[in-house]
This record gives sequence, C-alpha cells and structure tokens, in this order.
Amino acid sequence: MTAAALSNRDRRRLLQMVTGLAVAVASGLAVMKLVGYLVTDSIAMLSSMVDSLLDVGASVLNLLAVRASLMPADEEHRYGHGKAEPLAGLAQAAFISGSAVFLVVEAAHRLLYPQPLDNSTIGIAITVIAFLATGGLVAVQQSVAKRTQSVAVAADRLHYLTDLLGNATVLVALAGTWWLGVLWLDPVLGLLLALFILRSALTVGHSSLNMLMDRELPEEERQAITQRALAVPGVLGVHDLRTRRSGPDVFIELHIELDDRLLLVEAHRIADAVEQACAAGSTQTRVMVHQDPRPAICPGASLETAQ
Repeated sequence: MTAAALSNRDRRRLLQMVTGLAVAVASGLAVMKLVGYLVTDSIAMLSSMVDSLLDVGASVLNLLAVRASLMPADEEHRYGHGKAEPLAGLAQAAFISGSAVFLVVEAAHRLLYPQPLDNSTIGIAITVIAFLATGGLVAVQQSVAKRTQSVAVAADRLHYLTDLLGNATVLVALAGTWWLGVLWLDPVLGLLLALFILRSALTVGHSSLNMLMDRELPEEERQAITQRALAVPGVLGVHDLRTRRSGPDVFIELHIELDDRLLLVEAHRIADAVEQACAAGSTQTRVMVHQDPRPAICPGASLETAQ
C-alpha cells in the first residue's frame, strides 16, 4: 500500500504507533544501558547509554512534532503545522551536540587515566539485546516511512541506524578490552562514537534548517514536476516554478502558458489537470497554478500547431 492509498486516519494511526514505539524502545534501552555502565564502568557503554537517553528525548520530541504536524490547517495556520517537525529537529540537534561534546571530554579523560572494566559479560549481553531491539525498531520505521512518506519517521530511522553502529562499537570495545586487555580500546571507540553522534546531529540540524528556510526541492524533483506539467494536453510552457517542504507536506507553485484563445472554463480544466499531475497522487502535496496567456503563433493557427 502506497502513501497515496492510505487514508488520513490510517496515516495518523501508523505515525502515532511508530513514534510511540520509538519512545518505549529508547526508554527501555536507556535503563538497561545505565545498569550496564554501572556494572562495567565502560566509557563506550556510557556513551551508548547517553545516546539512548538522547533517543528518548528525541523520540518524545518527534512524537509531539508528528502529532502537531498532523493537525489540519486552521484560520491561523493556513499552510498547516508541518514546520513543527524541523523545529523539533533543531532542538534534537542542539541536545545531541552538547552531549557528544561531553562524551569526548569523558573519553579523553579515560585515555589519560585508563581503568580496567568490570563485568564485561553483563555489558556484552545488554548490548546484544539493545542491538536486536534497535534493529527491530528500524525495520518497523522503514516500513512506516515507506507507507506514509513521513520525513520525520524517515529521519528518526536514520538516527536509530546510527545507534546500531553504536551498539556494534560497544560490543567491540567490551569484548576487546575483556579478552585482549587493551585498556585504550574502550575510550578510543567511545570517542569515535561520540564524534559520529556529533556528525549525525549536524546532519539533522542542516536538514531542519533547510526546511525552515523553505529550501527548494532537489533539482531532479523540480525537473520531474516540470515534465509532468508539460505533459498535460494544452500546456504550452511552464515557468516560475517554486517549491518547498513543510514537514510531511510539499508545496508547489508554478505558472503555465496556455493558448490565449481558450475559453475560461477550458483553461480552468487544464489547470486542474496540471495540479493533479504535479501532485502525482500524493495527498500531502499542495499545488497552486497560475495561468498565463500565450498569443497564437500566427492568425488562424490551431492549438496543436502552437504546441
């Protein structure tokens, strides 16, 4: 089932389900990793635990943002509430960046003053459980993102994919330190994980800023919109295309050129057809078409000749 085939009610249900699931999974993993850090004293486990705590905050923000973005347009918000998502994304990026810096400091301290790890077996078991739980969540998010075309869920899925890498890093750190006795392995991998978290935060912040600043859609999408409009019979040209994204919604504005001899009712029919073609069946795409007259090539020329 595609996003176009989903009813608004089904889309809302899926998005609320997957955002609630993300909060539940992140909360459970944060508690488990806190226990793991307390019994192992691993910096890599600490960095993974802090990341899970951030996941809780990020997922709660994502849940609230998705619910806000699903609210219909009203008299005070004619374009809907889609920008709730990038606002939440900026908040997530700020929190994640601050925590990543904290982890870098902790890892550097442990490099200068290395310490042996305790109870690594417990830490490994907890990390394996975390890896499996996160993998299951990512699979669910991938399915829901594909069906709903939700930008927020797709971004959250990428965030949890980084967690999978983080859990793998912790496994290597715990196993390597326990079996090989390499004390510097734990803080080094913790440092690398912190830097990776910081990079993810910058990516989230950049995407959120682009959406808040009404950045144009990628050029290939703009070209596809133009081609769909030109493919509508009666359209002689397209210009002044403007696009932007607001949460799950896409807004498209364009001018189409029509034969200046057309009746108003025919011009209106063509404009409606262009709107449907540009939306490509998506209920989350809003299209506004302005009609510009184009003079006939020569007196008595037919519409087909003008095309």
